[in-house]
Amino acid sequence: MGTEPQAPKHLEDWLRDAHAMEKQAEKMLEAQASRLEHYPQLKARIEQHLTETRGQAEKIEQCISLLGADLSSMKDIGGKLAAFGQAIGGMMAGDEVVKGGLASYAFEHFEIASYKALIQAAEKVGKPEIARICEQILREEEAMAEWLGQHLDATTRQFLERSEDSDLRAKT
Repeated sequence: MGTEPQAPKHLEDWLRDAHAMEKQAEKMLEAQASRLEHYPQLKARIEQHLTETRGQAEKIEQCISLLGADLSSMKDIGGKLAAFGQAIGGMMAGDEVVKGGLASYAFEHFEIASYKALIQAAEKVGKPEIARICEQILREEEAMAEWLGQHLDATTRQFLERSEDSDLRAKT
């Protein structure tokens, strides 16, 4: 019985962390999409995931409400993710598209792990609706990670080809 009261607390804390994570992801995706010019397929997929990410943040807010928690006092782990997000969102190096792809791929896997933990926490405390919502989000994150993984080679090759041509801007 000693660990039982902690499970709902962990679920609420982790949902708040997930909300902050999605808000940070939204900023990173907006920054990436705004700068991509010569990678239309990548830009379109990032914009699609940006829409999904906004919906994910709303779904997490719904989960927090289902717990009866107050949304107005949302704490953020933004500080923990801010450095990572700034690194991705603010990359202005000549190889931005490749580094952004690497960082996005890693961040998607961080999100996947987070949602797997949330599903377990929700199931532990008997909140199947929250588990179901987190499973929906997990599938979107897995799909984005899969897409990024499948396209990283082609994006890198395109970048390398563009970087060899002095008349083309490879970066974006």
